[in-house]
Amino acid sequence: MKDMDDVPEMMSELGRAARAAAAELAFAPAERKRAALEHAADAVWAARGTIVAANAEDLGYGTAKGLSPAMMDRLMLDAGRIGGIVAGLRAVAGQRDPVGEVIASWDMPSGLHIERVRTPLGVIGVIYESRPNVTADAGALCLKSGNAVILRGGSESFHSSRAIHACLLAGLRAAGLPEAAIQLVPTRDRAAVTEMLRMVGQIDVIVPRGGKGLVGLVQTEARVPVFAHLEGICHVYADGDADLEKARRVVLNAKTRRPGICGAAECLLIDRRFHERHGPALIEDLLAAGVEVRAEGALGSVPGTVPAAPEDFGREFLDRIIAVKLVDGVDGAIAHIRAHGSQHTEAILTENDATARRFFERLDSAILMRNASTQFADGGEFGMGAEIGIATGKLHARGPVGAEQLTSFKYLVTGDGTIRP
Repeated sequence: MKDMDDVPEMMSELGRAARAAAAELAFAPAERKRAALEHAADAVWAARGTIVAANAEDLGYGTAKGLSPAMMDRLMLDAGRIGGIVAGLRAVAGQRDPVGEVIASWDMPSGLHIERVRTPLGVIGVIYESRPNVTADAGALCLKSGNAVILRGGSESFHSSRAIHACLLAGLRAAGLPEAAIQLVPTRDRAAVTEMLRMVGQIDVIVPRGGKGLVGLVQTEARVPVFAHLEGICHVYADGDADLEKARRVVLNAKTRRPGICGAAECLLIDRRFHERHGPALIEDLLAAGVEVRAEGALGSVPGTVPAAPEDFGREFLDRIIAVKLVDGVDGAIAHIRAHGSQHTEAILTENDATARRFFERLDSAILMRNASTQFADGGEFGMGAEIGIATGKLHARGPVGAEQLTSFKYLVTGDGTIRP
């Protein structure tokens, strides 16, 4: 590795190594990729003490930097969360290998037999903030899908990510796969991010995973194609036909389980009929849980709330704060979400099938839910084992980006001396 003071040359070297590794991974046997991830899972669990110690350094850095409690929660690792990383690695290892899967096949009158087959994208660059588990998730999913990956973790998670990355390398070595398949940028220098965004010819796609500032920078400056969501402005709509107890459980979980993740609810829309039937029950639950409720209009009279400003709607708080508003029926909720949402995840709470269908049909967010918490909006809960991010665009990948979404396809055409007249 070149001197880390020469960031452009360092990144170019990472790119060259990744490109060479990607060429080998494209035809690596599925059992070797699975073995690498199983060995990596074993290594993570064996190194849990080392990882927790490294994480303590990062937590100290985060405290000194003044990170919010929610961001510190994103950063923190303990034995339970390390167990979750291990489980995620094993889940991805156990998935069906997508590379080489025949998506469709057909015969033509000309005598050609045509197959559309999944193939890796090549080299993926992942830029992320705070959450060190992304090191394992992204590394595992890229490997499973036959892609090499260059990981650039956040400055806050620098030590934790290095400790986890060492375990991924141990897995690659044990399975006889190139260590350059999963590379971690070894510097906090932000110039490395700038270089990654310009590495056309060495990186095939960039996946940013972080706050609005990071994702906005990537979308503005990247010359490499990007899978991204700008923000997770997730809404929960309590319909007039919602079941009160279900609604109370879901709303509280959607906001408070982990308020710093992109699937956390940031806005609660309450139908006027629901409010007439049940009063401020949902708001009172949130207040009792220590959530700051920013309420608009008549809801502002509920004791303990604070007045909502216009900019509180369409805002990603990533904290124990939520905006609340009364709406007139499902169409009022749909209109609000269209105006203020980020097309990430929205939930409707209702026992009315027709209303739920209308909500699902007329909104175009990547994930729509009924009577379920928005906190489920990730690949681990969708049966993907893990996810590299939630894509809210409409090209190539949308929603949770798992191993299958990190592939493209090619056509395999077979003839028998077949010529075109």
